[in-house]
Amino acid sequence: MPDATQDLLATCHCGAVSIRLPKAPAEITHCNCSLCRRYGVLWSYYAIAEVVIETKTPTDTYAWGGKNVDFHRCSGCGCVTHWYPRKAGRENLGINARLLDPKLLAAADIRYKDSAGTGLFH
Repeated sequence: MPDATQDLLATCHCGAVSIRLPKAPAEITHCNCSLCRRYGVLWSYYAIAEVVIETKTPTDTYAWGGKNVDFHRCSGCGCVTHWYPRKAGRENLGINARLLDPKLLAAADIRYKDSAGTGLFH
C-alpha cells in the first residue's frame, strides 16, 4: 500500500467509519438497480489489499438478492459505506464514492450501469 500520507480518506457522516484509499477514483459507477438507486450511492472499485477500513463501532450489513456481497453501513449515522464480497477469491470491493470530497467526484468519469434492465453500461 502507498505511504499513508498519500492516502485519501472517505468517511461516514459521524466519522465512525473511515476508509483509506490509495488514490482518487478515475471512474465511478452509477447503478440503477433497485438497491443502489434507493441507497443513492456511486461506487468506486478498489483491490481489497489497497483499502483499509477502520470502524469505531461495528457496521450493520445487508445481503441482497444472490447474497454475493454484504452492503455495510455505519451503525451510528446510517451512511452506506461499502460493499464487501462474500465469495473467497474475489479481489475487489466497492466504496461509496459519495463519502469522498465532491471535488474528487467531479473529476471522475461516471459510468452508468443499467442493472435494472439490460445489465449493460451506457
